[in-house]
Amino acid sequence: MEYTVNSENLYSRLDKFLRKQLSDVPLSEIYKLLRTGKICVNGRPTKNPSYELEPGDKVQINEDLSKYSRQTSLVRPIPIKLDILYEDEDLIVLNKRAGIALHPGDKTIGTTLIHGLMFYGKQKGFTPHLVHRLDRDTSGVLLVAKNNKSARTLSHMFRERLVEKEYLALVAGRLQGNGKIDLTLDGLEAVTEYIVLESFDRATLVRVFLHTGRTHQIRRHFAAVGNPVIGDTMYGDKNVNRYFHQEFGLRRQFLHCLRMSFMHPSRPDRINVKAPMPEELKQVLERLRR
Repeated sequence: MEYTVNSENLYSRLDKFLRKQLSDVPLSEIYKLLRTGKICVNGRPTKNPSYELEPGDKVQINEDLSKYSRQTSLVRPIPIKLDILYEDEDLIVLNKRAGIALHPGDKTIGTTLIHGLMFYGKQKGFTPHLVHRLDRDTSGVLLVAKNNKSARTLSHMFRERLVEKEYLALVAGRLQGNGKIDLTLDGLEAVTEYIVLESFDRATLVRVFLHTGRTHQIRRHFAAVGNPVIGDTMYGDKNVNRYFHQEFGLRRQFLHCLRMSFMHPSRPDRINVKAPMPEELKQVLERLRR
């Protein structure tokens, strides 16, 4: 297969470009193609997922992917309630709730956030562009571009680490003071800093600052150092998760994107947006404090 990069699909980096073009192919397979050198840009194997594409680039896929082809339906606008934190002519910032996926996929059934954004955009006269991601069970600040130009600029800012991202997480075990986790993920640099806010008998509340944006970075980093995010069903501790589910009613991973700060894509203004902690997470903390 070969795709040509143009002004309509330029806003995303290489892995996001591939995800958009290969919507039927599992994400794990796309990253495998990158790791094994099966993806070429202008004839040269390119293994870096964050490689920045330019107009006119030719992206070649040297693998038979016919086994993944299937009939897919277009995303239909569906009305859902959106918690809007900020909006202007170029972007919209949402407070995403936990439990809703960003877009359809092989393991996603039912309405997703992009369905609701398509409906809202149809009413307001714009097409939404997702420029970063939050996991299904992560809540908090989600930034969405309203046009191609803003999408390209914001995507570039995320790639170049020009967006400040701050999270709150409850992790298993006890941590002391401040710390940094500097462990490569998928062969790429990944750096996570944290500040301890509160310590409990079996858990620690931390404020987390991301200096890179790798897939599941916070969850994988804290799991790697033995303090997994509580409620995380993929990288977490099953016994700890069960305890917090039974004793505190926690039915999701305790991870919330609290704040983002970035320069506006089309004017010299800095945008700072905060998303309040959801009630279900507040209740867990209140019970821990008692």
